Amino acid sequence: METKSYPANRFSGGFITGAIGALFLGIVLLYVLNMSEVLAISVLDVPTVQRVLSWAYENLRLSVLPFFLTLVFYSGALWRLKHYLRDQGASVEKIAQADHLVDIWINLFFGIGVIWTAIGMRGALLEGLGDLNAQSAAKLGAFSILQRLVDGGILLALSTTIVGAVGGYLLRLVKSLAVGTQVIAYYNRLAEQQAQAVNAVLKSIDEQLNQLVSHVEKQPPEQH
Repeated sequence: METKSYPANRFSGGFITGAIGALFLGIVLLYVLNMSEVLAISVLDVPTVQRVLSWAYENLRLSVLPFFLTLVFYSGALWRLKHYLRDQGASVEKIAQADHLVDIWINLFFGIGVIWTAIGMRGALLEGLGDLNAQSAAKLGAFSILQRLVDGGILLALSTTIVGAVGGYLLRLVKSLAVGTQVIAYYNRLAEQQAQAVNAVLKSIDEQLNQLVSHVEKQPPEQH
């Protein structure tokens, strides 16, 4: 029965993973089409969702996509790490790699905020000041220049900085609460096992040396 159920479990797991992946791709495609104004999406019946979408369009724009994908990969890596920590037969390499991947996705979340901050600042400066000189800037005035900076992407720069920083620290907090204690306990057990193995080897060497010394002492002195 176990042999027959194993392929079925793999099939169902793959089917669910594929369905979730297709759903994510559909959401990403709809978001991109709406951003490009090719397709208009409105959720007026759910005002909260509509406000969230409007805020995302105005402040995060396409940075939502890498943030969202990084969050998905982080969730998968964290789930695998938790699964490996529960599995007594999981190798040290698998657990270490899963732990490393979780940290990579957290750092990437921070990095996306930094990268999109630079993109937003560059776009804002080019849009607001790229074609101005002292005379034209004085003619436009401070408010008009500020408006051009906002339209050019300065809100994107500030918003992605906040989202990247706050989100990254929240991901670290989630990891600490979800598997922090188990990871520390696992590495402590591993270090204890290695220490016990070293002590066993040293004890074996000490016993062999004692046997050798005892054997030498029992031999009669040589006759001259």
